[in-house]
Amino acid sequence: MTDCITLDPERGHPDACVIWLHGLGADGHDFVPIVPELDLPRGHGMRFVFPHAPMRAVTINGGQVMRAWYDIVSPQLDRRADEAGVRESQATLETLIAQQRADGIASERIVLAGFSQGGVIALHTGLRHAEPLAGIIALSTYLACADSLGVEASTANRNVPILMAHGTFDPVVPLTLAKVSQARLATHGYRVAWHEYPMQHAVCAEEIAAIAAFLRRVLSV
Repeated sequence: MTDCITLDPERGHPDACVIWLHGLGADGHDFVPIVPELDLPRGHGMRFVFPHAPMRAVTINGGQVMRAWYDIVSPQLDRRADEAGVRESQATLETLIAQQRADGIASERIVLAGFSQGGVIALHTGLRHAEPLAGIIALSTYLACADSLGVEASTANRNVPILMAHGTFDPVVPLTLAKVSQARLATHGYRVAWHEYPMQHAVCAEEIAAIAAFLRRVLSV
């Protein structure tokens, strides 16, 4: 099982959960400092789970071993994701969701979030998950395995709220790729709240405020 950092609410058993996946080369600690910046109301009842990706060789980085949710096999944007690795991480995320379900948290109270590679896995898994989720947060990322979405999409999450946010100067995942991904999601009928900010491959204060508003809305806190 993937190691995780877990932040439980100050009081009581959590009744909602955000599973937040980091980007390439980072780890679960990466987004922990953002939780207090969300300025959520006291008694929000939300658990935050930050898993660590496994260590693996990344082809585009000369085979260097680092934390990664999948291998990046090509600089070409339409062929960069290692599909086998994406599906392996999908299975890992499904296990994490099942853990929260077993702990009494309803699927409708679970949000999947991710940055860059982590956003790929959040989108890929959330759109295919068999039970309805509260929402998906996809930051500085893109839609992988898009050609299979039409046949693999779960009917339970056809109306799942999706937040996508991206930097207009992102040199890692270009804005054009994210916009193509957003357009493909719209073609499939998904509701996507789109935000872009004048930044590179990063997260900014305005984006954190948008994430907080999204969480408050989809989890009614």
